[in-house]
Amino acid sequence: MAKAMKTLDELLVHELQDLYDAEHQLTKALPKMAKAATSRQLSNAFEAHLSQTEQHIQRLEQAFEALGKKATRKPCKAMKGLIAEGEETMEEEMDKDVMDAALIGAAQKVEHYEIAGYGTVCTFAEMTGNSRVATILNETLEEEKHADEKLTQIAQKVNTKAM
Repeated sequence: MAKAMKTLDELLVHELQDLYDAEHQLTKALPKMAKAATSRQLSNAFEAHLSQTEQHIQRLEQAFEALGKKATRKPCKAMKGLIAEGEETMEEEMDKDVMDAALIGAAQKVEHYEIAGYGTVCTFAEMTGNSRVATILNETLEEEKHADEKLTQIAQKVNTKAM
């Protein structure tokens, strides 16, 4: 059984471990999504986000270091589930444009999870006086929001074709 968390500092580290695992899982899923996409723009967006995800992992490592903690992963069941849903989608038989629309939906679910996670840890870092950590994490939060916006822009074209 895990040790009981008694402080917001401990919860911050716990949530960082969850995000650290989530980002690692995502580095394995994004290449599959890029390959499954037929829209060049969508495929490129997945590939670009893979590069960003690798930077997110590095930032998380910086956050752990700033907190004096070792960067460790706690299995993120939510990301595992979101990725499993995305994999199920890729196995379905669909028109190529419908598949792209489904992939965007799956990716946006992931982005929304990450936005919630990074928003939470930014708040925890600020409240615990870890402003350097909050600054590091906020950069990732803004990138996740931008990725979601980019997916929405691509969806406007893809969804029209899928109709």
